[in-house]
Amino acid sequence: MTMAVPASPQESTPLSTSHKSTEELSTVLNLDGDLGNSLTVGEAVELLGAGRVETCHHLPWGSNYTFVVTLNHDTVGQALAIYKPRRGEAPLWDFPLGTLYKREYASFELAQALSWGFVPPTTIADGPHGIGSMQLYVECDSGMSMQRLGPEWRLSLQQIMTFDLIANNADRKSAHCFVGTDGRMWGIDHGLTFNAQPKLRTVIWAFDGEEVPDSILADLLSLRSDRSRFDNLIESLGALLDQEEIESFLERYELLTNSGRFPLLDPYKNVPRGFW
Repeated sequence: MTMAVPASPQESTPLSTSHKSTEELSTVLNLDGDLGNSLTVGEAVELLGAGRVETCHHLPWGSNYTFVVTLNHDTVGQALAIYKPRRGEAPLWDFPLGTLYKREYASFELAQALSWGFVPPTTIADGPHGIGSMQLYVECDSGMSMQRLGPEWRLSLQQIMTFDLIANNADRKSAHCFVGTDGRMWGIDHGLTFNAQPKLRTVIWAFDGEEVPDSILADLLSLRSDRSRFDNLIESLGALLDQEEIESFLERYELLTNSGRFPLLDPYKNVPRGFW
């Protein structure tokens, strides 16, 4: 059953394509100047959490309601963000209703704790349609699809694969992992993460059975051995996930660090359904 989200006074005609450049979005949303690309993580989180929503447009794809919004902050500036309200989440049999926005934020917290900056700045904010996740918009380089990535992106993809294993990501489609126009690798759409049951589904298959790179393993072990940092992460996750989900996360974390190898994935269970 479709969940109706009422129109906002700030909302106008839905955007009609799934990939718009920042320039195109700027024209549609009447933006000018800096769009957030030069912000620090702290500035971006401040803007996402405290910025004024000046426009809100529905993005007409995906199973959940998603909006692109323009944010303005008196001191930080202006940027585009992706807003996913709790009210717009479609019911799923294997994820508790109304929790996907929290998982988006939990994924950002995990990536930050590991000093892996591939998840765009994200927070929880009260937007035009109520509480939800608010994530800084990152423009995709349309000429850099996953199929075109060379060996120089190997470590970045291994890092994302590692993240997906410990976060139990059920939705790593190819469009959810891309190179931005800033030349960095990004990962988005982390609403289906941290389930207590095995749910991994990913298009990143190239490293099955290989050893986890030393630099990635060192990041995992460094976080785990730093009591203060790790306790802060678990405290943050505790406000977003239930206890069983946190315990399962800890089990996956320990299993990967102890084995030091990427597992062999099942082609029938570990491939995302729908569009890649």
